[in-house]
Amino acid sequence: MTHDKTEALALWRYHLIAEALSPRLGARERGHIVRRIAGEEHAGPDGEPRVISRNTLDRWIRAYRQHGLAGLHDRRRSDAGGVRRHPDLLEEAARLRMEQPARSAAHITDMLLARHGVRISERTLREQLARRGLARSELLRDTRTFGRYEAASPDERWLADVLVGPFVPFPKAPGSVRARLFLIVDDHSRLLVHGRWMGNETLRAGQEVLHAAILRHGLPGILYTDNGSSYSGAELARSCAVLGIRLVHSTPHRPEGRGKQERLNRVIRERFLLEAEQVGIASLEELNDRFMAWVERYLNVRVHSETHESPLARHARAVVRHADPDLLRSAFLWSAQRRVSRTGTVSFSGNEYQVDPALVGRRIDLRYRPEDLTSIEVWHEGRQHGHLTPLVIGRHVHPMAPPPPRPPVEPTGIDYLGQVLADHEEATTGSIAFRDLRPAEEEER
Repeated sequence: MTHDKTEALALWRYHLIAEALSPRLGARERGHIVRRIAGEEHAGPDGEPRVISRNTLDRWIRAYRQHGLAGLHDRRRSDAGGVRRHPDLLEEAARLRMEQPARSAAHITDMLLARHGVRISERTLREQLARRGLARSELLRDTRTFGRYEAASPDERWLADVLVGPFVPFPKAPGSVRARLFLIVDDHSRLLVHGRWMGNETLRAGQEVLHAAILRHGLPGILYTDNGSSYSGAELARSCAVLGIRLVHSTPHRPEGRGKQERLNRVIRERFLLEAEQVGIASLEELNDRFMAWVERYLNVRVHSETHESPLARHARAVVRHADPDLLRSAFLWSAQRRVSRTGTVSFSGNEYQVDPALVGRRIDLRYRPEDLTSIEVWHEGRQHGHLTPLVIGRHVHPMAPPPPRPPVEPTGIDYLGQVLADHEEATTGSIAFRDLRPAEEEER
């Protein structure tokens, strides 16, 4: 996945405006949300706090509606002035921050511009203040409190999690591997939207479960996850941004709103895993078959103690929002950037590919399925320019893609140790075997 700062900035901007993009909102509700977002401080892509104006948020919303994620890419600009030419302004900025710790870097920048006619980069100012121990997040105490929360309707918010399970035999690993259950639950109905046991905890595995859940139940408004490696990568952020899903990560050490997920995990451990381990688990395929049967026959149809309805019945009132098939396919492609060489080729993941000669010297975007590196799309400036032509393929699957399941092997029925025992007994027939020897005192008896 590309680590381009432009793409990261676009994803961060989408994260801010995602709530206001919901088609269920009226103009008044959307205006209220935008004003609230404009009145709050947000951690930027570099981790520093920022405050975004109402006009800027409205401009980003219009850009996303017109051009999708590409509309949120930044345009290059330059700031006049700076702390190197005006070091005295940094001292004044520090005094302004100490006087009122709630002042944001953007606000202090505007104050300095109004007072001295010099604009300092907000990012530079935040970095300089942080070096002096004057970061806004460190000076302000977080006194927020959180109450009980439930989504107002089905598919408004999905909860994603990974449950660590037992050791299971795995064809591509010696011995066994620790099975991990990737699951997605609807916050309102408590319906287990989709779940699958995997042999590894990768971001692609989480994407596969989300893709299957969307195919079965349509698009959610919000995907709420923890900060684990399976859900914190830019690949998942891009998938959600392309599909118009608001991706929300719980605050580290303050996972408010995840109580429902923890209770479900306990039910799975006590009522499914306990019985599965009792009878034994032969493979991941068998574990998944039994789990899906248990979900459909018990978990999703039992009456929930809090809602007094079964998850399936409560979720039936959902208004399904289907995804466009082409957009859904594009959303789960991975991306990487490469510059085309003078010979019209690019190298990627140990492979060599031929590119359209018209793109020589240009930086292109490669979009691909990590499970198949022989078919890679070429994009440049928002337009597709065909596919890469493989020249030298040494790797067909991306290293971060989960290994494909190996088909079950029919048992041969050969009992090697039994054959050895039979051969041994045949060889010793008619002669004195060691087990036939008896001590002399036993013979006298």
